[in-house]
Order: sequence, then C-alpha cells, then structure tokens
Amino acid sequence: MAASAEHDPRCAHEQALLDGFLKLDTPQGYRAEFIEGEIVVSPPPIGDHEGILSVISWQVARGSNVRMDFSGNKGLELRRGNKCTKNHLIPDGVFAPHHLGLYWGADAWMPSDGVAMVVEVTSAKPATDWGVKRHCYAKAGVPLYLLADRSNRQVALFSEPDRDAEDYREDIRLSFGKTIDLPEPFAFSLETDEFQ
Repeated sequence: MAASAEHDPRCAHEQALLDGFLKLDTPQGYRAEFIEGEIVVSPPPIGDHEGILSVISWQVARGSNVRMDFSGNKGLELRRGNKCTKNHLIPDGVFAPHHLGLYWGADAWMPSDGVAMVVEVTSAKPATDWGVKRHCYAKAGVPLYLLADRSNRQVALFSEPDRDAEDYREDIRLSFGKTIDLPEPFAFSLETDEFQ
C-alpha cells in the first residue's frame, strides 16, 4: 500500500522547502521561483531581455482583438503535476483579458485561471524555459505560452495545453524576423523583426 501524500516524507520535504521559499527575502531586482520542488533565484534581466518584452507588450496593446492587462512580475501559483506542492512561477510577462480584472485584489501568488498568455524571454538557462516551465504552464492549463529564445534567435508559440500529458499539443517555432500569428483572444500577427 502506497503512503498517502500527507504522510509521504518526500512531500514533507517539499512542503518545508516551499514554506522556506515563501519567506525568502531576495535582493532587490532578483526573482525567486519554486519550480518542481526546487528554489530558483534569477538575477535582474539585461536590456535585450527587457527590449523584447517591451516590443511584445506594445504590440499586444496595439493589436490585440481584446483589451489585455499586462504584468511583468506577477507571481502565479500553478497546479502541481507529479510533485506534492504547487509551482510558484513569475513569468516575464502575463496577459489577461481586461474585463476579468484578475490583478485587482490578487495576492502575491495568484492562480493562473483566466490568464490568456504567459511570456518568457530566455536568459542564462534557456533549457528551463523550453522544458520545465513549458510543462508547468501546460499542466496548469495556460492557453498560450510565448517563448523568445535570444541565444537561438527563435520565437515559439505553444498552444492547446494537455494537462494530463503536461505539455502543449501545438508548437510553432520561427526565426526572429518572422511574424507569428497569435490566436484568439489576441487575433493578430506579432512582428519579431525588432527582437535582438
């Protein structure tokens, strides 16, 4: 007979890590996330990283079919997969339909319900964005995940999340300089020629 989750020593260890994570006081500008049972701390992003994020947010504001609210540092508490504790990620960008008012009154860590798209721009560890973060967003049911990979000069759009498979069914990848079509509720073509 398998041990229940609440008595599983692995779960107690994960919960202790999560409790410590939630009490962290990271230096100004640093970002701490709790990803699949591990604490990950990232330094402040460099200018090219923020430049890409700025281009994306500006185009969404101008071109989206639906008015979108944007946050560049909103903590998301995501559904857990095979781990005992929930993931706590801070995407580089979070878009949600304005009419939902998701950010108003939200705690530091809010559920991803209602989020239309998350955006990541790669930094020092692009494998995390391509792998574990993609799986975390998919199993949480985030409809769209847009990834700009600076090292490979490539943009990817993941859609149609499959929670059971913990991945996205659709995966479109294009080189920087191409346009990528964002589906509803955005319904416009994102230009990537300014990405560096």
